Amino acid sequence: MIKKLVSLAVCIAMAGTVFTGCQTKKADSNEIQIGAVLPLSGDIAALGQSSKNALQLLEEQVNSKGGVLGKKVKFIIEDDENKPANSANVAQKLITQKVVGIVGSYSSKCSIAMGPVVNSAKLPMITGTSTNPKVTEAGEYVFRACFIDPFQGTVIAKFASEDLKAKTAAVLYDVGNDYSKGLAEFFQDGFKKAGGNVVGVETYANGDQDFNAQLTKIKALNPDVLVLPDMYSNVGLITKQARALGIKSVFLGGDGWDSPDLFKIGGDSVNGSYFANHFSPDDTAPAVVQFNKDYKAKFNSTPDATSGLTYDAGSLLIKAIEKAGSTEPDKIKDAMKSLSVDVVSGKVSFDEKRNPVKSAVMIKVEDGKQTFVKKVNP
Repeated sequence: MIKKLVSLAVCIAMAGTVFTGCQTKKADSNEIQIGAVLPLSGDIAALGQSSKNALQLLEEQVNSKGGVLGKKVKFIIEDDENKPANSANVAQKLITQKVVGIVGSYSSKCSIAMGPVVNSAKLPMITGTSTNPKVTEAGEYVFRACFIDPFQGTVIAKFASEDLKAKTAAVLYDVGNDYSKGLAEFFQDGFKKAGGNVVGVETYANGDQDFNAQLTKIKALNPDVLVLPDMYSNVGLITKQARALGIKSVFLGGDGWDSPDLFKIGGDSVNGSYFANHFSPDDTAPAVVQFNKDYKAKFNSTPDATSGLTYDAGSLLIKAIEKAGSTEPDKIKDAMKSLSVDVVSGKVSFDEKRNPVKSAVMIKVEDGKQTFVKKVNP
């Protein structure tokens, strides 16, 4: 048992965060508490806030309809700062609090760190946004609501080859980021299989701000497309430096680009770029239309894919609790495996590795806006 002194230290340390209590506080017997691990501070805090908004909306909607199993739902949200060590620590903290499941984290590197901790505790976990295949390899209690990088990489490669008629490509990625590295590898494999030529591959490290050395090498190769499989915060810096050097390639990326801050950082340099995503607000599917309406009404802003996928992850966990008729982790896990339901990002069922079978979309970036290009089915 954790000693009172340690418990007090934890409470003091977490003061001022979104955490609503400490380990000595008893759970409300009239609530079903679900944990959430999100990057509310750090380099991708904007995406963490989108995720938090989505869970707040979901909590409000579920409780307005009577809750689940006769009880109110409460999301207990922790900040991992997009740091894997923090993700594992706060996951353990939520486990100690006896949450019935966990939503999160955002990035693959953080969810990969969380997975073994949660699986060892035999607690259901579902990430809305972590696309690296390694995430669900942690074990049978780990799920995801988003498509995985092999599919995303293949979609980007196919689009480059068939729609953009690209013959040559270069790739620039973060060598220490599981998401960035994985997507880079899957793109290369898909592009080569489509008959394309990957003429150059360059890397950088997390925290780098100057990419001119790598971009100078890429400029000399003059690729038709330059693939930047990273988060918006790095992508915006890279595209500005690339255009300043005179690189004319079309920029391509993945779902990590999806943030309004991409335009704030990259400015005009991101115009004419394309990226793969999980859904588009322009989609006319009823679930998307309703989600857009509800999100805008509550937050006075347009939802992004991050908010949609986190909303889906929370919804899938709640639907599993309802189907199980129980808050016992084993029963929730078993119910989750057998789900086949419509959510914001489309119809979702899970394969044997607890990855969803679902479609993707391609988005074009132009004049500070995202435009739906096409939907790609599995």
